[in-house]
Parts: sequence; structure tokens; C-alpha cells
Amino acid sequence: MIAALRWLGCVLIAAFALQLFFILRIAAMAVIDPQSTTFQRSEAWQLATQGRSNGEREWRQQWVPYSRISDSLKRAVIASEDSEFIYHQGVEWEAIERARQRNAKAEEIAARRAAQMRARGKEPRPAPLRGGSTITQQLAKNLLLSSERTMLRKGQELLLATALETFLSKERILEIYLNNVEWGEGIFGAEAAAQHYFKKPAARLGVNEAARLAVMLPSPKFFERRQGSGYLASRTATIAARMPSAELP
Repeated sequence: MIAALRWLGCVLIAAFALQLFFILRIAAMAVIDPQSTTFQRSEAWQLATQGRSNGEREWRQQWVPYSRISDSLKRAVIASEDSEFIYHQGVEWEAIERARQRNAKAEEIAARRAAQMRARGKEPRPAPLRGGSTITQQLAKNLLLSSERTMLRKGQELLLATALETFLSKERILEIYLNNVEWGEGIFGAEAAAQHYFKKPAARLGVNEAARLAVMLPSPKFFERRQGSGYLASRTATIAARMPSAELP
């Protein structure tokens, strides 16, 4: 019994220490730009050890301040990923439930279509899933957590999203997000994406270019290989039309 209590005490102390580490790291981000994220380190390891379909590729990422990212890209990402970004406190519970219901239906339909397309010898498309996660939640996951999908990790994500909203301004959250989000294999951040796809800095992205990048975010590697996708084009037009109503922090 005593041994079990000691073990439990050690677990609780370790859990507390981990949360304290996360909180201190988030608080430091108010003034220190994060050099990498957990997701990026995982991707770098896979590129280095396993290789990918694109062969040897240079890692592309360049931090740029908020002022050097076009407002068009900021509006496009908010319009596409989190229209209530400036209003919520990190988590939108209703959006999570709506996304869960939509995605369950979309996956069921996509599975049937995939079977039909394979029977015709065609490559199936992924289900057009919508994330219920806010920009803040996505940042929390990419910065500090693994990609595994468990209830424990999701709970940790919600706690970290709250911490991000507590210690950082909305502008700082969006700045860190746009400098670290994945836009293709080995391509991270707005500057690298703008240079890779449009041969220009992130500060000079136009409305349609910004909307196109925003649409890629749920499946960046998939759309990197399918720049001529009809879905990508139609969804880009939809997001471009929504951008004027997207409010910036």
C-alpha cells in the first residue's frame, strides 16, 4: 500500500512538473520567438531517417514579424480556420461538436466514394474534414504535443490553449501560428510558403494567393502535390469571398 502511494505521488509530481514546464515555456513566448515546435522536430526526424516522396529537400522556414505577413494571409487563415478567433478564449465547444458530426458523415461518404474510385482505377480523395479546433488549439498541439489522438492528449491541448490565451495576446498567437504552421513537406511558416509557391515574400501576398495557402492548411502535403485540384480552386474562391469579414487582432 505504501509503495503504491509513493508511486502515485511520483506520478502526480511528474505531471505537475510537466505542466509547470509547459506554462513557463508559453509565458516565455511573450518575448521569445520559439525556434521550433514538437511537430516540426518530428517531421525533421522523419525526413532525415525515412526519406519522402519528394526526395532530398531543403528545410524551409524563416521567421518574420507580424508586420511582415500580409493582412490578406491573416484574414484568409482566420476565415478558413477560425472565424471567431478574436472573440473566443481558446476553445469553441460548439464548433468541436459540430465538426465531430460533420466529419463522421464526411468520412462515411468518402469511404463509399473511395471504394468506387478504386474500382475504376482512380486515386481516391481524402474526406474534406473540418477541424473543430481553434487556431489557438492548433498552435498548442503543434508547439508542445505529439500527434497521437487520445483523450488525454486532447485534454492537454485544451489546457495549453487556455494557457496560450492567458499569457499571450491574440496578435502574438497568430504571429507564432503563421510562422510555424506546415505548408508542405519541409515547408513551415508563411515566409517559406510564400517563397515556395509564389516566389515572393509573405508581406506581398495577394488575396487569391493568401486564400489558396489558407485552403491548403488542413492537408498541406496532399495539396502541395495537387496544385491543379478543382477543389482547391473552388475553395480558394470561397475563402477569398469571406476574407473581408474576417477581423484581425
